[in-house]
Amino acid sequence: MSRPLRRDALRVILDVVREATGTALDPEARRRLEGVLERLVKGDVPNAVGESFSPREVTILFADLRGFSAMAAAHAAEVMVRLLNRCFGTMVDIVARHYGTVDKFIGDAIMVTFGGDPAASRDHVRRALLCAVEMQIAMNELRPLHREEGVPEMYMGIGISTGRVMAGLIGSEAYRAYTIIGEEVNIASRIEALSLRGQVLMSEATYAHCSDFVHAGEPVEVHVKGRAERMRVREALGIPALGKMVPRQDVRKSPRVPVRLDFSYWQLDGKVVRADASRGVIRDIGYNGALAELERPLPRHAELKLAFELPALGYHAGEVYARVVASREQDGRALAGLEFTSLADETSAKIRLFVQMLLQGEYRQVD
Repeated sequence: MSRPLRRDALRVILDVVREATGTALDPEARRRLEGVLERLVKGDVPNAVGESFSPREVTILFADLRGFSAMAAAHAAEVMVRLLNRCFGTMVDIVARHYGTVDKFIGDAIMVTFGGDPAASRDHVRRALLCAVEMQIAMNELRPLHREEGVPEMYMGIGISTGRVMAGLIGSEAYRAYTIIGEEVNIASRIEALSLRGQVLMSEATYAHCSDFVHAGEPVEVHVKGRAERMRVREALGIPALGKMVPRQDVRKSPRVPVRLDFSYWQLDGKVVRADASRGVIRDIGYNGALAELERPLPRHAELKLAFELPALGYHAGEVYARVVASREQDGRALAGLEFTSLADETSAKIRLFVQMLLQGEYRQVD
């Protein structure tokens, strides 16, 4: 096969891939395809499965629609499928523009990879971050349409990590698929689980490749399932050079997770803690506060002292002081939004660890 014929064959294959997947091959994949054609010309037919696995550096993006399961339970399946297709259709178009590859859809989540280019080592990181920022901008632009149609508004959390993985085809002649495996895949997934609505979080490894490109928050240490040591993540706030900023949707400073934690509480009179204890149930908890069911309604700004157990850690959280910042009655229950105002550093660290473990499915509480 002559060089012009190989070039024409490559062009046809690229067109077929684009038409079938809606995504153009990134530069690295194109070079790999050219290499396969070269080997075929020489009569060297590669084994497509198993032997084709090779190490490479990639940037991995996980994006998840927040609260989709709860919304699906409250709305018709046809409505939710239409919304899912609209959101993911928009996201896939953005991924294609930045030469990302959709690895898989996982329910209401999507995994995308951006291949490394040895000639431009930081290119895949920049493409992934720009893609993530534009995905959040697009989600923000869809919400007015959803409000107009009277359907649920959708929010997305995104996690990104960069590192070495093994990539190639896996399976058999009956069925095989191209995929990547490695610790970085798990890290990206865990980081995504920690993100808030409308937020983009990235690993420190990702930030190290593009600190001059992305505007990011200060590093925060987090627990990641499967790793003994804590790791640092940063929030991507925008791409200043391109005038693109992430339209954050969640005013909270931490994620919240549903729980059922029995707790004791004492009301304060000035700086004096009353002797009589009451009992309640914490319904959700975050780093800086909780939603609690109380024995009776309390007014806003009431001060409380709390004590509760963190069962996953075998830790007693005592001497936790909180303020009522919201109060309402629901189904005959007195609910109060609590803001933690004073607690020991160790207790604060344990609560953060507990929340992060729940977010990553490391501990499941039984009601």
